[in-house]
Amino acid sequence: MKPRLYQTYVEKVRQALMEKRHYKNLHQVPKIEKIVLNMGVSASLEKVAIDDAAKDLGLITGRKAVISKSRKSVANFKLRQGQPIGCHVTLRREVMYEFLDRLVAAALPRIRDFRGLSTRSFDGRGSYSMGIADQTIFPEVDLDKIKRQQGMDITIVTTAKTDAEALDLLKMMGMPFAEGR
Repeated sequence: MKPRLYQTYVEKVRQALMEKRHYKNLHQVPKIEKIVLNMGVSASLEKVAIDDAAKDLGLITGRKAVISKSRKSVANFKLRQGQPIGCHVTLRREVMYEFLDRLVAAALPRIRDFRGLSTRSFDGRGSYSMGIADQTIFPEVDLDKIKRQQGMDITIVTTAKTDAEALDLLKMMGMPFAEGR
């Protein structure tokens, strides 16, 4: 069975975008390609911090996190080449739609003093990035087992050519954007 958000995209959002943006072909309509979650961990922390971050990211996404290693040594940051510095997960297809549904419906409303997402976080080519300060907003994470608060970056990559097209797509998919921000 297809995810609820994918059904909404196929049945309502795609047609609404075709009418609003005057697309002639169904393949011109923008869609979400992938969602990338990234957790950066300070290199000065112990190795257990990387494992904890990867475990939390695995709980949130349902996929095993890939450990990111530094490409070169930087003496000012006390960083050696090949040292683990974070982890990331890339979500596609059904898993991506299910994660986006949980993000919009369950996680974002749990942020304290949440007034909507900024509309200025587009990259100019249709991708949207946002930062989350604490991983405990996700209901999958058990608060008793958290050793340290860890933030993450979430990037939603779309096939939209412009930021305005991507904004329309994400608004219709249910992303809570703040007006005037």
